[in-house]
Amino acid sequence: MQEKLKPGLYIVATPIGNLSDLSPRAAHILARADVLAVEDSRVTAKLLQHIGVRRPMIPYHDHNADRVRPELIARMAGESVALVSDAGTPLISDPGYKLVRDARAAGLAVTTIPGPCAAIAALTLAGLPTDRFLFAGFLPSKAKARADAIAELAGVRATLVFYESGPRLAAALAALAEGLGPREAAVAREISKAYEEAVTAPLPELAARYADAPPKGEIVIVVAPPGEAEAASEDDVEAALREALKRLPPAKAAGEVARALGADRKALYARAMALKSDG
Repeated sequence: MQEKLKPGLYIVATPIGNLSDLSPRAAHILARADVLAVEDSRVTAKLLQHIGVRRPMIPYHDHNADRVRPELIARMAGESVALVSDAGTPLISDPGYKLVRDARAAGLAVTTIPGPCAAIAALTLAGLPTDRFLFAGFLPSKAKARADAIAELAGVRATLVFYESGPRLAAALAALAEGLGPREAAVAREISKAYEEAVTAPLPELAARYADAPPKGEIVIVVAPPGEAEAASEDDVEAALREALKRLPPAKAAGEVARALGADRKALYARAMALKSDG
């Protein structure tokens, strides 16, 4: 007779490529959970077939999460519910944190079964600094929103990690090159699969490489942190602030220049207000 799991929520990381990357503990949980909350039942069925088991599945994804969550929470009172995504660690660019939050609020046990994560795997392949990094998920698809998101991250002194799809890769790399300059970066794809690839080069070179050849598979972009910049002169800061004020209100102009030149935001805002009042 199989061992019955204690009631509660089990967060199970699944392979991002090679099915053999599923840990023995993860296989144990999947084989014994009362029900699996899955992103796509067809994908999870292949994984269950790999380990030779069948389990009941309930779809849980962006489109139905609010409706399904109460049912799952109710079942956790007396049953074990295993949460899985199509690949990698649940909650990383996938729905799930609200399920964890509500389970904890209900006094239910929450257990994580760690394992593969594309962001972490890509960092190990990129050959870029890993002592400090920021995972930023997917960039917006629209050009203006994407450029704004990149501008917000430009001053972050850490390696940046993004997820991307093949058809959008060239546009994302071009926008990163424009917003961040010629930083070293890496494009990692098909991680742990037969055609695993990690290409490292300055952002403009990567943008040119993939401009006319969108690759297949799930993709991670890793971008090196900014180099140490020389302190901007007062004249440079003043000129940048005046230029920004032509496009933006004082608060946003001050923020933009502060991020770009490393100047004090409050002082910039005071100067921006003075310039506005001077006409």
